[in-house]
Amino acid sequence: MKTKQKKIAIFFALCAAWFSVHVTLTIYDGLSDNIQKCDVAIVLGNKVELDGTPSKRLKARLDRSVQLYHNRLFQYIIVSGGIGKEGFDEAEAMKEYLINKHVPSEFIILDNAGVNSYATALNSKRIMRQQGLKSAMIITQYFHITRTRLAFKKVGLKTYSAHAEYFELRDFFSIFREFFAYYKYLFI
Repeated sequence: MKTKQKKIAIFFALCAAWFSVHVTLTIYDGLSDNIQKCDVAIVLGNKVELDGTPSKRLKARLDRSVQLYHNRLFQYIIVSGGIGKEGFDEAEAMKEYLINKHVPSEFIILDNAGVNSYATALNSKRIMRQQGLKSAMIITQYFHITRTRLAFKKVGLKTYSAHAEYFELRDFFSIFREFFAYYKYLFI
């Protein structure tokens, strides 16, 4: 019986080690921006508040895109999101926010069907092909970068990345969730 318990303990120790290494690499990867001049930025959606304004997390993503846009690192911005449970179109709210931050509307491209990271990758590939855009930078939270790049790689797009400079306690849950989401995307 002790041998069986020892094997179970070793199994759980290995799982914990695997989880710890994966999370550490995900955080390091997400905080290590790969910023290059490119054709388009792709800002992934997030919650829109009940008053129709972007959540703090989403504002941080948009603010990062505005900063890099005004530094002339890309000409276009794809805002990708769906209809949240609050009833607002994330992409429309994102576009309005960017316009208020002096990004001309003709350089903002809507993806209203970006309901998850993989859908955003597929939609962005189609939009980029239609617009003749070749290179892209994804902008999202640091813990989301690794999985998002994986999704884009799976649809055939190599991307650069920049993380939103916003941190909150909820990130601990998000980091935990990303571990499982990454492997779900890996085997899609």
